Amino acid sequence: MSTTTATAPSTAASPVPSLTSTFVRLKLSLLKNGLRQSGGRTAAYIVSIVFGVLFAAGMVLASVLLRGSSSAGTIAVLLTGTLALAWTFMPLFVPSGDETLDPSRLVMLPLRPRPLVRALLVASLVGVGPAITLLLVFGSALSVARGAAGVVAAVLAVPLVTAVCVALSRAVAAANVRLLTSRKGRDLALLSGLVIAVGMQVVNFGAQRLGQAGGMGPLEPVAAVVGWLPPAAAIGAVDAASNGDHVVAAARLLLTAAALAGLVHWWQRSLVRLMVEPDGSTIGASSGSDVRKKSGGTGLLGRILPGGRTGAVMERSLRYIWRDPKTKAAWVTSLAMGLIVPLFNALQGVGTIYWACFASGMLGVQMYNQFGQDTSAFWMVAQTISTKDDAYAELRARALALLTITLPFTALVTVATAAVLGDWSALPEALGLALGLLGALVGSGAVASAVFPYSIPQDSGYKNVVPGQGGLAWMSILGGMFGSALLCSPLIGATVYLHLSDQESALWLLLPAGVLYGALLVWAGLKVAAPRTARRLPEILAAVSKG
Repeated sequence: MSTTTATAPSTAASPVPSLTSTFVRLKLSLLKNGLRQSGGRTAAYIVSIVFGVLFAAGMVLASVLLRGSSSAGTIAVLLTGTLALAWTFMPLFVPSGDETLDPSRLVMLPLRPRPLVRALLVASLVGVGPAITLLLVFGSALSVARGAAGVVAAVLAVPLVTAVCVALSRAVAAANVRLLTSRKGRDLALLSGLVIAVGMQVVNFGAQRLGQAGGMGPLEPVAAVVGWLPPAAAIGAVDAASNGDHVVAAARLLLTAAALAGLVHWWQRSLVRLMVEPDGSTIGASSGSDVRKKSGGTGLLGRILPGGRTGAVMERSLRYIWRDPKTKAAWVTSLAMGLIVPLFNALQGVGTIYWACFASGMLGVQMYNQFGQDTSAFWMVAQTISTKDDAYAELRARALALLTITLPFTALVTVATAAVLGDWSALPEALGLALGLLGALVGSGAVASAVFPYSIPQDSGYKNVVPGQGGLAWMSILGGMFGSALLCSPLIGATVYLHLSDQESALWLLLPAGVLYGALLVWAGLKVAAPRTARRLPEILAAVSKG
């Protein structure tokens, strides 16, 4: 026994690495292993770093040039507020961009919430995004920091703003992690392009207004409000300290620090809830009957729509718009751009009421490639089409589903544009032209769907045509648009003639004329497309099932 005791190895406990250092090493390993997956990913990562650093360096240089300018404080505060907005919404639009955004991967580990949040926060500061943010915030603070008090406030504000941005992003991601990993989260990712397009319109509008005003004066009230909202309040504190308002500077720094503490607390509560509450996939079978009860029946939509095949096809089309990510993205983009472009041009004072026809154009193209939107599931629809009457009923119901949305929306955009411009006298003619164009696009879209069908890939969020069918897509859309313009030439000619002949009192006739002419074009397009659809059904099925 004494021998055993003498030869026993030493059992001195080895030092255990801290959780924070472990998570930092894990983040670095994820970055390194991700770059090893492919040369293309490595090249894209390097290019993003180069462009990000160049952009941040340019912004820092611009901030240095702004020092001493009267508008430096306004620009610095608004830039910081924009950064915070970007960090807030980025996880909602690109949830797959960072694997560490999903804390559900950690639910089985024996980790306490407070050390876990601390480790995740420090690890989140490792990456290209936080580094670029740190440079941008440093430039903002540099542009307004003056004197010893301003430098001290800047030293406190720069890391505080960066930490708030990262904590805000992680808190939002943790609160919505189950949404981000579901189909609805992928819907949000597909709609990111819409937000970018809308943002570009807003920036363009704001830049033009600033150019007309001749300075940053119109934005100073906005900056005064944003300067009290964390994390921009920290940059406002630097400006206040530089101007000698030490009490205001301290209050803004404390407000930002309190916001950081609140975000960390919210993040921690979200992690605890995520780790102890079941999601939909773990709810017992006992609740299955409730789900079936809620999903049973036709619902309100089925009760509103007509009966028979027409109502069934309309309901199917409307549900596609709501549930299919690509179809929803296309519709939301068309609705938003169809509203924004006419109204923004009207607000800028450079538009006319005829810009409302842009909404008709954006929505009318949704009638094109109707069968391709069904992808390989179109074979089930094809089983119900054996004659041209069946094809006519199918296409008519799809057109009615589209018109259920597009008709009231076109009228709304036209009325709103007339209200902004104050040109109510031109409302009847503009609405008549818009409805005539909508009818032309719906009718030609039905024909194009039968003659030029193509498949829409479902395995990519960015491709709308499978390889080899790009020519079909261009012929379908461009040919239909030029054809629709020619079909609308009688209405356009009548409008021009009435204006040139000084017969403004008769311009209201263009509204009923546009309604009747648009309905005629829809009916004619369906009549032409129906026999072609029935005759070319095997070719259509083969075309839309590719990819």
